[in-house]
Parts: sequence; C-alpha cells; structure tokens
Amino acid sequence: MNSPEYITVSLLNQYLNRKFEYDPYLHHVFLSGEISNFRERPNSHQYFSLKDEHSKIKVVMFKSAYQKLKFRPEEGMKVLVRGKVTLYQPSGEYQINIDKMEPDGVGSLYQAYEQLKGKLAAEGLFDLPTRALPHFPQRIAVITSRSGAVIRDIITTANRRYPQAEIVLYPAVVQGDQAKYSLVDALKRVQRDVANYDVLIIGRGGGSIEDLWPFNEEVVVRQIAEMKLPVISSVGHETDTTLSDLVADYRAATPTAAAELATPKLVDELVSLKKQQQLLFSRINVVLRLKREGLERVNSNIVLTQPNRLFDQRTQQVDLLQQRLLKAITKRNSDLAHRTVLLKERLNKRLLQQNIANLTNQNTFLLQSLFAKMKAVLNNKKNGLGLAANKLDAISPLKIIGRGYVLANKGDRTIISVTQVKQNDLLELNFKDGIVTAEAIKIEERRNE
Repeated sequence: MNSPEYITVSLLNQYLNRKFEYDPYLHHVFLSGEISNFRERPNSHQYFSLKDEHSKIKVVMFKSAYQKLKFRPEEGMKVLVRGKVTLYQPSGEYQINIDKMEPDGVGSLYQAYEQLKGKLAAEGLFDLPTRALPHFPQRIAVITSRSGAVIRDIITTANRRYPQAEIVLYPAVVQGDQAKYSLVDALKRVQRDVANYDVLIIGRGGGSIEDLWPFNEEVVVRQIAEMKLPVISSVGHETDTTLSDLVADYRAATPTAAAELATPKLVDELVSLKKQQQLLFSRINVVLRLKREGLERVNSNIVLTQPNRLFDQRTQQVDLLQQRLLKAITKRNSDLAHRTVLLKERLNKRLLQQNIANLTNQNTFLLQSLFAKMKAVLNNKKNGLGLAANKLDAISPLKIIGRGYVLANKGDRTIISVTQVKQNDLLELNFKDGIVTAEAIKIEERRNE
C-alpha cells in the first residue's frame, strides 16, 4: 500500500488560488449585502466586510476604484457591488476585490437604530437636563470590560492628570447577546452605590455596528437615563454614535478623552491657584501702599512736625486774656477810686472817717473777690492749656526724639523705610537739640524672618 503524499500549506493555498483565478464564474461576481466593520482610510485601500443574515465575506477595494465613488460608504449601509473573488495566500482567506459599488438601501440594524432613536427622542429622553461634572471628583465608577484597553487608558489618564481620584471598575460584558443584561446589571449596582461616586464612565473600544449594538439596546439606554449621577459615554470611535452617547450627560470620543472630561489637570489647577495668589498679593500691596501714603500724610501734618506753633497760638490767647483782665481790673479800680472821691466829698466831716473806713473795707472785699475770680479763671485756662499740651506731647515726635531716637527727612518727606533712600542721598536728621545733615553711604535692608 502506497503511503500518502503530504504537501505544505503554501502549496495548498497556491493550488486553491489557481482554482480561483481560472474559474470564470468568480471573475465577475455581483453581490448585495450590508457594509460592516467599515473605517475609512484616507488616500489608501479600503478593507471591510459584506454580510447578510447568515454569512459574511471580506472585501477589499483598491484606492483607484474607491476614489471613483460618488458617495461615502457608511456602517450598516446596504450596497450592490461587482468584483472578483480571490484568495489571499498568506492567510488562506478568500475575499472579493470590488471595482464598483452603489447604494442599495440601509441595513436592518441601522433601521432598528433609527426607529428606536426616533421613539426615545419623542419621549424627550435625549433632552434631559445635563448634570454638571464635579470639578474635583474623589471616586469615579467605570463600566467596561475587565480585560480591555479602555480601563487601562482611563486609569493611566486619571493618574497622570489627577492622581487623587479613585477609579472603581464595575466589569461588564460589552459585546454579544448577553451584553445588554450585563451592562444593565452593572448600571444598577452603581446606582445602589451612587452616594460613593461623583461621576460614571461607561464605554468600550471600537468595533462594527454589531459589536457596539449592546449600547443601542433600549434597556441600557433607559437605565443610563435613570442614573442619579453625571454619566460620560465613550463607546467606539469618534465616528461611532450610539444611543447611549445621546442619552448620557457627556460624550467622549475615546476612553482617554472620557478620563480627561472627568478629571481636572492638576498642573493647570496649581497654575490657576498661583495666579490667584499673585493677584491677592498684588491687591494686598495696593492696600498697603494706600495705607502707607495715608500714614505719611498724617506724619507730615503740622501738628506733628511743628507742635510749637500750636502752643504759640494758645500762649497768645492766654496773653490776650491776661491783658484784657488787667485792663478790666484797672478800670474797675479807677471807677471805685473815683466813686470813693465823690463819696468823700459828699460826706460830712463827722462821718468822713467812718465812711472812708467802710469804703476801704468794701474796696478790699471787692478786690479780694476780683482777684479770687481772676485766679479761678486763670487756673481754668491753665488747666485746659495743660491738658491740650499733654495730649500734643503724647503724640509729639519731639518726645520720642528726646529718648534718643532720630526723625529722618529727605526733602519734605519723612523716611520710614530704607526702601525710600538711595545711596548718596542727603538726609536731614532731627535730634532733640538740633538738626544734622547726613549722606547715605551704605544701605542695608533687614528682612523679617
């Protein structure tokens, strides 16, 4: 018995490829089907699939043929194509290489999508108020596959931007017939723990419309609408839009973008705080400058710089009062003396001595009363003047100078800080017993620790 002859895989694929090439029925094949797994590649060949209810075939359309199309193919679109069936030897997979394609209506999944979208829109499910995202979230719930790249991208981005946020994964099946039940269950678990979270991210990576269909299921969409916290949807790629994206508060094109929406950038927040700190310091400096200018105006007041002028004015008032008092006393004495003379002339000789004595006593009493009143008036004036002098003396820089301090002036300004003095400036130093003119040789600013 002869032993079988074994051949290599390459030889088998070469043989099958020749069969495909020489079969005239496979050179011009006309197909109708629904586009699937389509992602447009600019300026390149296009690779996608055609399918019906039971089967799927891979499609390649070279750049030259694709550029002749008058429409843009889309996921779920039903089309009519013409092409040649070939075998790709490296993988052993057969495909149809098409050179012509035209629309033939929309696929069943796309029609179901549009119908459910219209139904939910009529209910106002896509017009619910948008809930604001917390600026500094503490805990973020994530619903996605445990093993996919989505959760890794979200954790990496959140740790880079805002490491204080805690990411908690609620794993779910995101593809297949059981995915909608798994997603609803995960959403309900988050809802039960809603008090522990600030925001929810739900999503998955890219795929065909069939792969993303669980996020178009009515039960999933309605459960997202019932959530009690802000929801960010990140399903598929930027060109994919699911009903979950429409009902969520926010939509992100990628998992990274979703994490960026949910978290602040710590560096930017620190820069913002630094700017606010600088603004606060600037306003404080303005207030201090205004207060300092007010203090300088007070210090330059004549009451403080030349208190003797106030004493001079009061002294002149006292002198004037003394002069008036002396004139009044003199006039009073003169009037009394004149009356005494008149009375003496009128008195009889026998009563002259007695009248003179009486008048003398009266005059003495009046003089005593007058001097007592004059003394009381002078004492009151002196007491008032003493109180005023004490008040001025308490705030007078001369008193401070008398204890060994010096009042420094530059021109008509009082120096209160070394920042007002430049090297070689001439300063006027006021001592208690004189004035010294000095030159600033060295300036050393003492910093407060």
